[in-house]
Amino acid sequence: MPTSPLWRPFTQHAVEPTPPRIVRAEGAWLETDGGERILDAISSWWVTTHGHRHPAIMAAMREATESLDQIIFAGLTHEPAEALARELVGLAPTGLAHVFFSDSGSTSVEVALKMALGFFRNRGEARAKIAVMEGAYHGDTIGAMSVGARGVFNAPYEPLLFDVERIPFPAAGREQATIDALEAAGRSGELAALLVEPLILGAGGMLMYPAAVLAELARVARAAGALFIADEVMTGWGRTGTLFACEQADVSPDILCTSKGLTGGAIPLAATLATAAIFEAHWSTDRAKTFFHSSSFTANPIACAAALANVGVWRDEPVRERVATLAAGQARRVEGFRRDPRFANVRSCGTITALDLRSADIGYLAEVGPKLRAFFLARGLLVRPLGDVIYLMPPYCVTESELDALYDAIAEAPDALELAR
Repeated sequence: MPTSPLWRPFTQHAVEPTPPRIVRAEGAWLETDGGERILDAISSWWVTTHGHRHPAIMAAMREATESLDQIIFAGLTHEPAEALARELVGLAPTGLAHVFFSDSGSTSVEVALKMALGFFRNRGEARAKIAVMEGAYHGDTIGAMSVGARGVFNAPYEPLLFDVERIPFPAAGREQATIDALEAAGRSGELAALLVEPLILGAGGMLMYPAAVLAELARVARAAGALFIADEVMTGWGRTGTLFACEQADVSPDILCTSKGLTGGAIPLAATLATAAIFEAHWSTDRAKTFFHSSSFTANPIACAAALANVGVWRDEPVRERVATLAAGQARRVEGFRRDPRFANVRSCGTITALDLRSADIGYLAEVGPKLRAFFLARGLLVRPLGDVIYLMPPYCVTESELDALYDAIAEAPDALELAR
């Protein structure tokens, strides 16, 4: 039995080793209490964009603490939240006019679902079905689990989850089947919204699909009278090569969820952006039409200050150039694995690359996952495969030599561990 009182996320304590204790982080690197350095190749679960402890973001947080800490956001307001809301509306796809703050990606999705259902209820329309993509992941709260893939992650909680309309993932050559399934789901007149991770299913295996398919799905949803919700929690803030993934499809969602990179990864904050029509459906002298959602830490001033500083980094530093350089470097390096028979489904989108290990042991619970994790960590690399899927999502400050070290380790892993078929 463990000696520590800690209960870690996504960790089976009966089989996992004691993790390294990190005492310092800077740029793309973490440092342990023993002085070892670890290259953070997954941006500490996809949140750290510019690198750890970016000076401008750290300074903004320190400055904010000199005048504010937590302020209730129901009945009071403050400048960091007001300024951040204005910035987000200016940066987001056209038409998103209102910002609701929360504290994590999962809760931003919960907010989006409640906005969509409240929109139709307040308008007197009987629409309550949500369409989602098979294999998607949207978080670990009850609503977010309901719209995610069913399986080992949420099987114990099945009695709490609500039903959704599921459309197949638009795999290459089978895109029309996905579009047809959404059209069929919309014919009942009960569809309230289509919720998707644009361009990439993250925890579902880093599965990627074209921008043209995303655009067509948005069109079909709206033709059916449903809302289009973009879960940009992972894909936003440059991960796919543009500030938001929806830009590549030239679509503006009715609701957009963002978190992770919103503060550059420095501190938790999330936002759900909605169109004026969705806000106005909740605007009424009838208090029963209020949007009934809250978080004690909604619009925390220190987190909002960090997010404002992140926006400033995007404005003042060549972040887009860094993203483009990293995307090109990632794509060039992963391309060489297409001819390697030990790997399959080699893919990249923006700053993200992924490839499947050809192994008899597949799936998220595959034993190759922990083995690969240990292999990379022993080489000073933080890589956390999704079972047999190896992916890289480093911060934008990663160097060419650091990328070389990562891809050299990937090439070495199958034979070193005798994992490949």
